[in-house]
Amino acid sequence: MKFIIYGKMPSLNEYTAANRSNQYAGATMKKKAENVVIFSVMRDLPNVRIKTPVTVDFRWIEANKRRDLDNIAFAKKFILDGMVKSGLLENDNWSHVKGFTDSFEIGESNRVEVTITEVEDGN
Repeated sequence: MKFIIYGKMPSLNEYTAANRSNQYAGATMKKKAENVVIFSVMRDLPNVRIKTPVTVDFRWIEANKRRDLDNIAFAKKFILDGMVKSGLLENDNWSHVKGFTDSFEIGESNRVEVTITEVEDGN
């Protein structure tokens, strides 16, 4: 299963700066990012509800090399939380998410391609 988030997700540096600027700015940024994820899930995977454990592959496509990879990948927090809020995943804890991978590349436009693979529940 796969869904695509078009555009640039907030980086750790942007989120930290927002939290330092105003007591509500970080929460607002997180909510907006989660809403983008929810929209993307509903568009690409309507009515899908996953009950089994999964692994998640994040393919981060950036228009340039200005942001550090660790700052880019920080947005997986917003993506996983948005997946739960959309109802796609029941939870993002150890029982439901068994692992994830990140890959990075340069492309014409910013986006994140999220591939979800159901796995055997080996605890």
